[in-house]
Amino acid sequence: AGAGAERRSGKELTKVGSSGGEMWSRTLLKSLRGARQSSQQSGERSLGTLCIVEAKDGAGGLDSASKATLACAQKHLPKPFVALVASDAKGASEAAAGEIASLAGVETVLHGVSDKEGANGLLAEPLSQVVAALVGKLEPTHVVTGSNTFGKNLLPRVAALLDSAPITDVVQVVDESTFVRPIYAGNALSTVKFVGKGPLLLSVRTTAFGSEALETAQGAGAEVASVGAEEVAAGAAAEALSEWVGEEKSESERPQLDAARVVVSGGRALKSKENFEMLEKLADQLGGALGASRAAVDAGMCSNDLQVGQTGKVVAPELYLAIGISGAIQHLAGMKDSKTIVAINKDPEAPIFKVADYGLVGDLFKIIPELAEKLPSQK
Repeated sequence: AGAGAERRSGKELTKVGSSGGEMWSRTLLKSLRGARQSSQQSGERSLGTLCIVEAKDGAGGLDSASKATLACAQKHLPKPFVALVASDAKGASEAAAGEIASLAGVETVLHGVSDKEGANGLLAEPLSQVVAALVGKLEPTHVVTGSNTFGKNLLPRVAALLDSAPITDVVQVVDESTFVRPIYAGNALSTVKFVGKGPLLLSVRTTAFGSEALETAQGAGAEVASVGAEEVAAGAAAEALSEWVGEEKSESERPQLDAARVVVSGGRALKSKENFEMLEKLADQLGGALGASRAAVDAGMCSNDLQVGQTGKVVAPELYLAIGISGAIQHLAGMKDSKTIVAINKDPEAPIFKVADYGLVGDLFKIIPELAEKLPSQK
């Protein structure tokens, strides 16, 4: 389509400025046309899922939350399946889009949500406008993203723009409108059925869908294209609402906390930042990540990106070592789905022992050095 050409977007004809960013919609809308025509006659939305994933520069591929989101969309939600990649760098966006395009069930992969380079592509204010514009154009029945910091920042804004209540922290998909999510800090599971007009907005927990393997497409991959000019313009109009100032992050050779096979967490009983460092050696020997309770973070023993719990990260590693952690309900909400839990605490009545598979009662300042001495290095 050349400059000034017209394109049918489902309900009306709209102008196309060039053959670049808008070309993706021609193929996609053609594939949706049959479903859309029948759905418009019945007053329902078109079948399909819009999957929103995050790609960060230097992350080395899709993170665990993005993989879990894609797995949920691929195996449990309606098709066709369209992916939108939000990123803080053009190279990371294109690499992630190429990786997603190779997956089975993907119809189209869109990237380039902002004309500006850098982290503006991850700001929730303009991105939510882009998503809302895409939903208005594609009319998907479902919109899904991860239940991580990115998703928690984005989904409520999209829900407000679309006037649709989101279903968050989904751990199981019963059917296309019924989902299971934890309540009361994970002490109960609630089955929720969506009965609104849609679209149905949901976020999924990494620990629930991250173990599901992604299926690779047979033959040619999906189309990869830039987000259309109309959607980019909608996001640009909201860029004045927020500005990316900077980011402070700790660099570590250890695995990411929410994706590690082994997690070694410390609590208030370690008493100081210097004592907390003894867990680093143990984590390195086990090839694992370092975690902490909220009490340890609040006491300044470690950075808040290590916090595990209801207000921190939710993890489900193969092995979770809880050292000097009493087991408050807020902490248990973030780690009780771990495959094997080992607790070390001097208080035999500590609540952590109720969920632990193995418990050791004793002085951690004697036990940890001895354990580190006897364990071979796994690095």
